[in-house]
Amino acid sequence: MFIQAITLFPEIFKSITEYGVTGRAHQKNIWRFSAINPRQFADNKLGYIDDRPFGGGAGMVMMAPPLFAAIEEAKKAFSGSLKNRVIYLSPQGKPLNHAKVQELAQLDNLVLLCGRYEGVDERVLEHAVDEEISIGDFVVSGGELPAMMLMDAVLRFIPNVLGDIESAQQDSFVNGLLDYPHYTKPTEFQGMKVPEVLKSGNHTLIAQWRLKQSLKRTLTRRPDLLEKRNLLPQEIRLLQEIEQEAKATEQSIS
Repeated sequence: MFIQAITLFPEIFKSITEYGVTGRAHQKNIWRFSAINPRQFADNKLGYIDDRPFGGGAGMVMMAPPLFAAIEEAKKAFSGSLKNRVIYLSPQGKPLNHAKVQELAQLDNLVLLCGRYEGVDERVLEHAVDEEISIGDFVVSGGELPAMMLMDAVLRFIPNVLGDIESAQQDSFVNGLLDYPHYTKPTEFQGMKVPEVLKSGNHTLIAQWRLKQSLKRTLTRRPDLLEKRNLLPQEIRLLQEIEQEAKATEQSIS
């Protein structure tokens, strides 16, 4: 996969191209990255690429000409491939979720437009961007951090980026549930012990325990995920157990 970022601050992306699993994979050329600064396409000596919004209002807006030129420059790398996407990181976009991450991981080329100031000229979004994506219902100073979050999530599904592909396959949301608790050595720390079932060696019981814990966490933290889910008979039974245990705990406390 070749990822290009259109950004005023290319240096920021070193945190994903030089560090951690994504950095190691980048060094091995498992994925490629390039940053394009739209200032190089500015039509003035000072490199301004923003101006006051028509109609008045606070802040500045990134202008269409340099952004169109930067996107066209990025598209030169497509080389006839049909699996390409130009994305603008925006709180007004569709929320990024696991399904979208998996979809983007199938692409050959990904161009990420990182806005600044009050945003970008609407004509860029209408005619040069394929879709807008949001990482949450909040606003940050620019699109670089959201872009890197999207990149990290997508790159986890690129073959050989992770040392163990099962790490990605067992993450939260992969099966529509939150992840189960994880433990490692020591078996006891400050009186807190690792659940006995995880040391039993019985993989059937371990798998059942993990499913139950995933259901319990999802019920507690993200019940909306369960509302959308077609529950299997085993999951229905485990949820009933969880509810009975919760009632028993409440009664013992009262």
